[in-house]
Amino acid sequence: MIKLHDLEFEPYISEEEINVAIDKVADKLNEDYRDTNPIFLGVLNGSFMFASEVIKRFNADCEVSFVKLGSYEGTKTTGNVKTLLGLNQSLKDRHVILLEDIVDTGNTLEEINKILLKEEVANYEVATLFYKPEAYKKEFNIKYRGIEIPNKFIVGYGLDYDGLGRNLTQIYKLKENNMTNLVLFGPPGAGKGTQADILKEKYKLIHISTGDVFRHNIKGETELGLHAKSFMDKGQLVPDEVTIKMLNAEVDKNEGANGFIFDGFPRTAAQADALAELLKLKNTEVTAMIALEVDDEVLVNRLLERGKTSGRKDDADESVIRNRIKVYYDETAILKEYYKKQDKYYGVDGVGSIEEITQRLSAVIDKLQA
Repeated sequence: MIKLHDLEFEPYISEEEINVAIDKVADKLNEDYRDTNPIFLGVLNGSFMFASEVIKRFNADCEVSFVKLGSYEGTKTTGNVKTLLGLNQSLKDRHVILLEDIVDTGNTLEEINKILLKEEVANYEVATLFYKPEAYKKEFNIKYRGIEIPNKFIVGYGLDYDGLGRNLTQIYKLKENNMTNLVLFGPPGAGKGTQADILKEKYKLIHISTGDVFRHNIKGETELGLHAKSFMDKGQLVPDEVTIKMLNAEVDKNEGANGFIFDGFPRTAAQADALAELLKLKNTEVTAMIALEVDDEVLVNRLLERGKTSGRKDDADESVIRNRIKVYYDETAILKEYYKKQDKYYGVDGVGSIEEITQRLSAVIDKLQA
């Protein structure tokens, strides 16, 4: 285990595995380019170690250069201009091999591709030590690939975290945080609050209810609470930025927690994005959205019964109840699709005894933690 700045990294790919991968790439390059006197272009900053090893293994004539993609502010008419810094020779009609430490999003390659096409090269290919197929969505084919890896954050062998780690001779991955973070949803009357109380005790999770967080901050007259109240007093929605800062403070209060149950947030795709960014900074993510599913008529009857004893006016008026249910489904539909695309949506039958519903929810959570 190593620590770079504020993050911990654990061993992932050994130096021996890296050398085997480089041998594989170099053997293929020797086979394809031994008679062409190619130009190797190492892409800085990360490729210096990989490029050095590939070039040492190339058993024929070649030329070597290191380049870096640069951006400059141009005139009002030309806008941003990108160029390969360090490219000081013509590449026309030459065979070019671009040496990359890692290919993930492919954004850098896309820009370099445009530049090399303008150079009128005979042909060029990309050779990369690491390749992330989950992250790469560009059309350009990566012909020479050393090691395919999942979309994880890695350092070492030229790759860095905020400047550190490039000199490591093996690869480390960000230490994984095995937290269980649930977005819990349920229509009015589904018993979501009851289940959240049971689940937080059973799985030792922290229950964060947006409503409770707002009330706590406003009652305590915190800076964020007063800020939120200033919008509420005007009948305006509290901006997502304020809400996420409140949630961030709650998460920070519970450092080392096994995970969180988020109740009442997110409500929109933008809020879901904000929550994802917040958790990413904590080296974790939303594990799943779990929604209790209950037939509308069952919900209406439950709430009308509850209204007889609770004294809540919104539980006594059927038209108000049905509107609340509609609003819930309108909101949930967006998030259901959002998390479905990530294979993180789980619908759970919310009809039955408290114990039966808990068992169904637990079955999902146990599977997620397995």
